[in-house]
This record gives sequence, C-alpha cells and structure tokens, in this order.
Amino acid sequence: MASSAVKMETNPRGIPHSPFVERVEDYVSEAEPVEVVLKKFQEAISKYKFMEVNLLQRRKVLEEKIPDIEKTLNMVAYLTEKQTSDEPIYTDFELNDTLYAQAKLEATESVYLWLGANVMLEYTFEEASDLLSSKLKTAKSSLKNTIEDLEFLRDQITTMEVNTARVYNWDVKQRRLARQASNA
Repeated sequence: MASSAVKMETNPRGIPHSPFVERVEDYVSEAEPVEVVLKKFQEAISKYKFMEVNLLQRRKVLEEKIPDIEKTLNMVAYLTEKQTSDEPIYTDFELNDTLYAQAKLEATESVYLWLGANVMLEYTFEEASDLLSSKLKTAKSSLKNTIEDLEFLRDQITTMEVNTARVYNWDVKQRRLARQASNA
C-alpha cells in the first residue's frame, strides 16, 4: 500500500479514504508480495465493514430518538399554550410500550424531562423547549452525518473490493505469463 509517510486522506469525521489501485506494480514488490497486499486489503475491508455496522446501529438509534424528541417538544409547546387556562388537561401518558395511564394535569410553570441514566430534571417551559430544540437539532445533524458516512463507507468498501480483484487478477496473469515463459 502507499507509504506511511504520506498523510492519509479522510472524510470530515476521520474515516480514511481508500486508494484506488491503478497500477498493481505500485503496490506489489519483493518486500510486499501479492499475498501481503491482498491481506492488507482484506483487513481494510474488514475495518470498513466494522465501521459500517457501528454506523448502522447509530443510525437506527437516532431514527428512533428523533421522533421521541419531536413528540416531547410538541407536548411542551402544548402545555405552554394551555398554561394560561384554568381548566385541567386530561391525557393518557405512556408508562411502557403497551401500558398507558390517564392523568389530570393542573396548570403549572414547569415540566420534568428524563435526561437518561435515571435522571429527571425540572425545567421551565422555555428552558425545556430550548433544550429539546437543541437536542433535536444535534440529533438531526448527527443523523445526516451518519448517513453521509455510511455512503462514504459503501464507496470505500467497493473501492477496496475492486482493488482486491485487480491485484488478484494481476497475480493470476503474472503466474500464467511465468508458466508460459517456463514452458517455452
């Protein structure tokens, strides 16, 4: 592969760009025979696929998280709108995936938000709205970056698979030429 003194190109989030093998002779030498080069390419493909699996999991989590944040943000907006009203709000709230409870909500000045790790904090409506808007913006940005990284990784995996095929085919051709030369 390319010299380690050369700085590897990466995407904006640090995923290395795979080189395209135009001339196999530039990669194969006495010091690095075909088997070593093919092994390095397979290792690179494995690394890219590992990153892809992690990003697919991250994408799934974000795609589940964004609607939850939006739903919570809409509820905070609804409670803010109803805070001036003297009449209570009747609602069903989710205890579990399939378990709901009915509640009567009196006018209030604050909401409680789950922050994770069994932590819940009280916020004013404005603070809660700002926090949730910030979290939503961050989650959407992260999802966009994750999707871009997945596309980038697919391109890198394809490039490395093509490189592997090119080196393998070159090796087959060289062996055939060597066999023909020895027979002649």
